[in-house]
Amino acid sequence: MKRRVVITGMGAVSSLGIGADKLWQSIKTGKCGISKIERIDVSDLPTKVGGEIKNFDPSIFIDKKEIRRMDRFAQFALASAQMAIEDSKLDFDKIDKERVGVIIGTGIGGIETMEKQHSELIEKGYRKVSPFFVPMMIPNMASGIIAIKYGAKGFNECSVSACASSTNSIGDAFKVIARNDADIMIAGGSEASITRLTLAGFNASKAITTNEDPYTASRPFDLERNGFVLGEGAGVLILEELGHALNRGANIIAEIVGYGCTNDAYHITAPSEGGEGAARCMQLAIKDADIKPSDIGYINAHGTSTKPNDKTETAAVKSVFGEHAYKLAISSTKSMTGHLLGASGSIEAIITAFALEDKFLPPTINYKTPDPECDLYYVPNEGKNAEFNYALSNSFGFGGHNASLVLKAFNSKNVD
Repeated sequence: MKRRVVITGMGAVSSLGIGADKLWQSIKTGKCGISKIERIDVSDLPTKVGGEIKNFDPSIFIDKKEIRRMDRFAQFALASAQMAIEDSKLDFDKIDKERVGVIIGTGIGGIETMEKQHSELIEKGYRKVSPFFVPMMIPNMASGIIAIKYGAKGFNECSVSACASSTNSIGDAFKVIARNDADIMIAGGSEASITRLTLAGFNASKAITTNEDPYTASRPFDLERNGFVLGEGAGVLILEELGHALNRGANIIAEIVGYGCTNDAYHITAPSEGGEGAARCMQLAIKDADIKPSDIGYINAHGTSTKPNDKTETAAVKSVFGEHAYKLAISSTKSMTGHLLGASGSIEAIITAFALEDKFLPPTINYKTPDPECDLYYVPNEGKNAEFNYALSNSFGFGGHNASLVLKAFNSKNVD
């Protein structure tokens, strides 16, 4: 019998606030975290808006000397991990650190560092390239620095599966605990890819919106959607074996009960026809949770606000849930945060956990014109209270990667 895994702490850095609670309060009120991009010059780029974080001060969380040796994505990750650990009230002097692991995913990693150091190389020569370039740039460094700070000596890796990265991180961490290879896992994802090169690349592929109005740019499932809005930030969750959490009197936010992971094996960027790979992924997660599809009450959709993704995910949901699809509440919180690429799944897992705890359905904002190919209930514009015990969180990425998590409302009476 697999061991039960619960969430006992959460931390987030997002355009909707620094801290998981601030993120959730903004989500509940339908706040838009999209704004004009200000950190970089976008005057010559078609895309002008993003889910840019304006008020992040890394010195609150990290020594100033160390800040200079970390890419922005690693700073976000370390800050989120610190907030999650504080939220969980873990005392690292009282736990076996060899039974604590870390998995932090990212789709792109230290691209800001890469761009800056490449410019140094071209303009000033190789001697001007920083000796910290490689450790600042490589994607696994977020997992590494968190482990170093807290002495977490257990299972440690970095999941890189495009926009499914952090959902894979959380799902893999869930399995590590379930199979008794750790008692605690620090899991999530981080991304800081609002850079000129990233924007230029997505503009070239025509995947990103060119809508310059921050308040209508991200409109998942709406007929007028014309591409995703790039976001940045991080989300980290503390996953813990149930008995370990109960023994130390931890506050339990929600339980993770299922995980699915598949690949379309179809195309490098386009989803498979009818969402076949996404459907299998959701089915596997539901099977892993040992529940029926009709038990799911809410889906936090991948919902990117692109034409292909939203209609394909809708088709996949119909294929998995049948008639129950029309009774489900589905929302895309990317309408508020933008698309955090490899970090999106961790932010959305946090939102899904809060939704279960508060019995509240997050909205899909900016929804105005229904799309005949997206004809399910997307909790338009305003969130609402509702009774549900199981929720699904989806993430799908370039390369055909699919990942789904099933979360359950925690009931202290249901403890074996």
